[in-house]
Amino acid sequence: MDWKFLEGLLSGVNKYSTVFGRIWLSVVFVFRVMVYVVAAERVWSDDQAHFDCNTLQPGCKNICYDYFFPISHIRLWALQLIFVTCPSFMVVLHVSYREERERKYQAKHGADRHLYDNPGQKHGGLWYTYLISLLLKTAFEITFLYLLHSIYDSFKLPRKVQCDVSPCPNLVDCYISRPTEKTIFTYFMVGASVLCVVLNICEIFYLITIRLVTLKKRGLVHTSSIMKVRRNLD
Repeated sequence: MDWKFLEGLLSGVNKYSTVFGRIWLSVVFVFRVMVYVVAAERVWSDDQAHFDCNTLQPGCKNICYDYFFPISHIRLWALQLIFVTCPSFMVVLHVSYREERERKYQAKHGADRHLYDNPGQKHGGLWYTYLISLLLKTAFEITFLYLLHSIYDSFKLPRKVQCDVSPCPNLVDCYISRPTEKTIFTYFMVGASVLCVVLNICEIFYLITIRLVTLKKRGLVHTSSIMKVRRNLD
């Protein structure tokens, strides 16, 4: 997978993000993408080859591996990273749409006329797009954490599993390669995912708070203007 392509796309999101969004982006690249590319892929590279079972029955080893590992941790994390980063592109696309409208507006009315004060400013429809992207990222993170835990019953990998699935002749003991190291990486990736969820929730509350404060100020200004007009009429 070409993670540099993903990095280039997300770099454009950074300039439209809040401080929580920038921290989230740093966590994604430093503690998730970098760890995934540099270390995690290598740890799971020999996963099936070193999955040993105490039987020579043809097909038993492969069937047991597929039974206990229907999807590899590494592939599940790759899907998770793709899903949690895709909603950020909604913001980039919305800003691009605004910039294109701004360009057409200036071409029609002159370069000194502006449709938006700042196309990247989070107000109006862009504010809702940004909020929806945060909600989607949070939902994807929680969903994949649930899937990881439900598929393997725990975030901890056991040293030994027992399998009696056909064509195994009886109850077979199978041994996972480097279970302690894989458990450490699993807890690390889960912790980074939980941190991203916390940052997303903080950013959601931050956006809503700023929105409410802005609306309150506008309401006070509007009320003040009405009172001033009434005093002039009196």
